[in-house]
Amino acid sequence: MSATGWLQRFDDYLHYERRVSPLTRKHYARDLAQFDTYRERLGLRDWSEFDSQHIRRFIAERHRGGLSGRSIQRLLAAIRSFYRYLLREGQATFDPAADIRPPKSPRRLPKALDVDETGGLLQAADDDPLTVRDRAIAELIYSSGLRLAELVAINVNDVAAGTQELTVTGKGQKMRTVPVGRLALEAIAAWLPLRAGLAASGEQALFVSQQGRRLSPRSVQARLQRLAQVQGLGRPVNPHMLRHSFASHLLQSSGDLRAVQELLGHADISTTQIYTHLDFQHLSQVYDKAHPRAKNQNVTNSSVLPSKPHTT
Repeated sequence: MSATGWLQRFDDYLHYERRVSPLTRKHYARDLAQFDTYRERLGLRDWSEFDSQHIRRFIAERHRGGLSGRSIQRLLAAIRSFYRYLLREGQATFDPAADIRPPKSPRRLPKALDVDETGGLLQAADDDPLTVRDRAIAELIYSSGLRLAELVAINVNDVAAGTQELTVTGKGQKMRTVPVGRLALEAIAAWLPLRAGLAASGEQALFVSQQGRRLSPRSVQARLQRLAQVQGLGRPVNPHMLRHSFASHLLQSSGDLRAVQELLGHADISTTQIYTHLDFQHLSQVYDKAHPRAKNQNVTNSSVLPSKPHTT
């Protein structure tokens, strides 16, 4: 089999055995296509011909081309995952990317709405069916901390009457049960009769489009942006921002990082720990506004400290 053929075999493996999300497969396919182009340029016929110097030069080339540190991390993850597969299939004897470290990049804090902004977004009063649907979507993401892919995959039968729980399928096909708040349940109850007039025959999705089919992730993103504009928030809102707001507000109130990890479906608590930075950011803002000696008060170091140390 050709070297390029093994890329297709790897994609099939991700799809049928690993059952990774379509978006992850898309990113891996794009990154590995660039890697394949590099292989052809080097004149290598087989993936086993790569060594660590080849990988270092490839990463350096991509970095000079403007690829960010985070994107290079993802690129290396794709290459390592591919080589783990090749090792399993006997098509390589070692992973040439195993010891390659990506350039460091600043850790970006997720953007979140504050409590007032979130309340303003969720107070849409229009009884138009699509607005009722959009409010139910926003309420459910914020109530339960759902990922976008988890939200669009929900079926009507997943929302059982009389219960305040919802079982969703997250990354790696891992299922978890999340609580659903009263206001989210009320928003869904308001949407269901309107959905019946829109949904195509046999459509199982909870959230459907005007055409009666399952709402796409891109449509959810566009509709939440529109909702934010109509509600006068003054900045764009996306599904991940609502998920981040859920985590940040919950952590601020409870301080229970482990519970937030479980609710978000994070495999590693280090992923959840970024919300402690958001929490500290919030506390810092409160401090700056309230403390008489905070940096934002009209007190300078020169007015409270002597210019020279006292001597005795």
